Formats: sequence, structure tokens, C-alpha cells
Amino acid sequence: MMNTLFNLAAADGISGFEFSLQEQVCKLLSSYCTSVEADVMGNVVGIIPAADPKAPKVMLEAHIDGIGLMVSGISEEGFLSFVPVGGVDSAILSGTEVRVYGREILFGVIGAKPPHLQTGGAKEATKISEMVIDVGLSAETVRKKIAVGDMVCFAQKTESLNDLVVSGKSFDDRAGFISLLLCLESLKDKTLPFTLYVVAAVQEEVGLRGAAMVSERLAPDCAFVVDVCHGDTPDGGSESIFKLGSGAVISFGPNIHPYLSTLAKDMAKKENIAVSYDADGGDTGTDAWAVQVAKAGIPVLLLSIPLRYMHTTVETLHYDDVCAVGSLISAMLQNLDLEALACTYQN
Repeated sequence: MMNTLFNLAAADGISGFEFSLQEQVCKLLSSYCTSVEADVMGNVVGIIPAADPKAPKVMLEAHIDGIGLMVSGISEEGFLSFVPVGGVDSAILSGTEVRVYGREILFGVIGAKPPHLQTGGAKEATKISEMVIDVGLSAETVRKKIAVGDMVCFAQKTESLNDLVVSGKSFDDRAGFISLLLCLESLKDKTLPFTLYVVAAVQEEVGLRGAAMVSERLAPDCAFVVDVCHGDTPDGGSESIFKLGSGAVISFGPNIHPYLSTLAKDMAKKENIAVSYDADGGDTGTDAWAVQVAKAGIPVLLLSIPLRYMHTTVETLHYDDVCAVGSLISAMLQNLDLEALACTYQN
């Protein structure tokens, strides 16, 4: 499964262009699900039906889109200007290698003015509007191969820093999707009293859109959302920062249904699964928010994987945390009482 994580993270597919991932995701889900479908926007849903067609519905969800860039213009010299897709920090871009999805896939680099030619004292990071992508071709050739609106993906490879700590791009949130596959693997011989929908959602990085679409259509009785949270770094502080290798992070707060967070806490203790707790005083900024407010309201739980250097090309995580999330969801599904959940807010 770690190899699957490497392959999935290395694949391209930024928000709005997830179609390049669709076949790979469908194939992964088909190993566990009775049927797999993709909607017109690119969301992929694997379905494991209950014996009773009127059984309740439970949704597992992680988004598969990543941040990236999009071509916005071509200069007279053949350089490409670009705009960000999702939360891209300009400070990470100088010297970055990219793939440009034009009429063919072209390799490019985002250059920077060398220090020898810079004048004055310390300067702020170069603005995205002042950067260009160099594909090493003449302007005439570039215009034949590339057009405004073409997708640009980071070309960073996934690497192991040691046996369990890995670094690369797009772990946010393809690592979350891997945790769902790990959960499904552990449930292969189990029968659940509800229909299970496993969702790989699109366009989270630009507004939680895929989760909103799927939740409106499926209207599950409850949902488990997996995303990443901030891992520990020397300058990270302590609030909502979690140590790599510390396990799954369980969120509490108004975005989270109390029955589900309590069940997560209880199952972690019972099954000896490593966890930490995060207090989210408002919405969580994740797909859990879009799911919760869909239809008449959907009870939702957010579980997170600690991740260093979020929204860079060297996102870093501990594989044990991915496994902990998968194990916790599996334990919860086998002990989920939807009647008790429904009665939580009733007198």
C-alpha cells in the first residue's frame, strides 16, 4: 500500500483537472467495491451495498485534487506566465520543476533572477505575477504546443527519508485516500449493516466543491472525512501542531458530530490505536464542513494525518499515521450505532 501511496502522490491531477487520475482511482476502488462510478465533475464513488436496499448509508471521503498552476499567457520570448490553482505560496516556486499539459506534456522550470544580478538588501519573495515557466522552446513552437488554460503540475518525486517517513507532493490529500483503502482492506471479509460509499472527491483546494456535490447527491446518514493537519516543525509552535508518528488526529467542535468523535475516542482506546485530539472552534476548513451542511445536515467526523510542509512539493508524513486513520475508521464502522447517533440531540 505504501507503493500505491507513492504512485498516487506522484501522479498529476490538480483541482479541476482530476480526470487524469480518474482511471487510476477507479481501479484502486474496484478491488474492494461492488461497483465504482464517476460523475460528470470527476468525483469517483465506490459502492459496497448492504443486503437490504433500504439500509442506511455511510460515506467515507477524501479529496484527490492537489494544488498546482495554470498557464495564463505566452510572452514574445516563449516564456509562460501562470496563475495558482489552490493555495500556492510563491516562496516555494523559484527553481521548481514542472510538467505542462499542453498538446503534449512538456517539462519546464520556474526560474529566478540569480543573486549576482540582484541589487539592494534583502527582498521579499518574488510575486507569482513576476515569475515565468521556461520550457526551453521558441515562442513559435510554444504557441503550437501550449495554450492559455493548460494545467501545470509539480514534477517532484516521492522519496523515503527513512522506512516510514516519506516526502513528496500531493500527500494532501492522497494519503487520506490511502487510509480509506487500508480501511477497506481490513473490512474485506466483514459484513456491514449499511451501504458504504467510498468517495474520492475533486476540487477541495478551490472551495470544497466535490464534497458538496457528492453529499447532496448521496445524502448519507453519516460521513467520515479524512484530510491532513499540520505536522511538527521547529518553528511551528504548539497549537494544532501534531508530531509525526503520533497517530490519527480526532477533531472535536461544532463541525463534528459528538457521537462520532466520542466513538472515535472510545475505539482508539479499545483497539490501542495511537491518536491525538484537535479542538476546532469553527468550521474545520476541510470537506467535513461542506459535508456537514449538505441537505438537511449530515453528521460528520474529521480524522487527520499530521503533515509537515503542507502545500509544498516536499510534504512529509509518517506512514504509521496513515495506517492509524485507516484502522480507526475500520473499528468505528464495525461498532457504529446509527440509531444512537440519530438520538444524540433528542430529548
